[in-house]
Amino acid sequence: MGQPSSLLPVLLRLACAALSTWLAPGPAWALLAPDAPLPWSQRASRDACPDEESYLWLPLASGNVCLRYFASAGLQGAGTAIVYLTGDRDKLLRVPPDQIPANTAQAQIAAMQRLSRQAAVPVVMLARPGTYGSSGDHRLRRRMTEEFEPLYAGLDLLRRRHGIGRLVLWGHSGGATAAAAMLTMGRTDLRCAVITSAAFDYLERWRINRIQGGPAPSVERGQVLARAMYDPLAHVAGVVHDPRRTVYVLGDPRDTVTPFVLQVEFANALQRAGHQAEVRQAEGRPPEYHDMREEAGFRQAAACARGD
Repeated sequence: MGQPSSLLPVLLRLACAALSTWLAPGPAWALLAPDAPLPWSQRASRDACPDEESYLWLPLASGNVCLRYFASAGLQGAGTAIVYLTGDRDKLLRVPPDQIPANTAQAQIAAMQRLSRQAAVPVVMLARPGTYGSSGDHRLRRRMTEEFEPLYAGLDLLRRRHGIGRLVLWGHSGGATAAAAMLTMGRTDLRCAVITSAAFDYLERWRINRIQGGPAPSVERGQVLARAMYDPLAHVAGVVHDPRRTVYVLGDPRDTVTPFVLQVEFANALQRAGHQAEVRQAEGRPPEYHDMREEAGFRQAAACARGD
């Protein structure tokens, strides 16, 4: 027998709904134009973080994260790639995104292309949480959940997506502290780590800075901050032994932002634990002597990546 006529409209509606679902387009990704200002201090949004180049969607146990990265050509299948972590950008948190220098994907990719040509290997800038389009709050830097776990997972996904062999991790200032944290969290894919002007032993750093006139919170505020932060110097035991890897610690003894003596202590702790670590003095720019002249960190990273 045929279907009762009263059921036909229902069946037609169900068929149309199924067909519409099958024909529906994928997610409508809210992608930024390459020359659009990158957002800062934003929440992670899946709609704005597709599974494609320049975006890393990380559904972590502590919450969703979207990291941005900006890569030169030649990254796919690279045997070695340099990954750069920038220094702290707290002063830029009060600046509108369209007024932040080089705050577009286009500008960042162009910068990595220039560095790649000099290094003769691919170069990537992985944006720390809360900066250059990455989700998160940059004021909560140096925390495990808010910064270091997302960066660690981001490096893993970056390598898988592009089939990269080994990484040369290069970080400056707060980015150098993050690079040191990646080491102590047990990474086994690093050919080298190049750490310039890093911050360690936060309470001691601030004590020294108060004497020398460098940046430091109040004693009471510092104690609260230090308890919330992850200090790589206190976790050297987590560094995996790898005779092929060298850690380069670069700094200027005149640095008034991150005391050089604590940078040396991190290298010494690595050496005592049996790791290959070298301390190299580099000239910083006055008056703080914190930022390196002549891209000393990059030159060391490039030399390591090439096997020089």
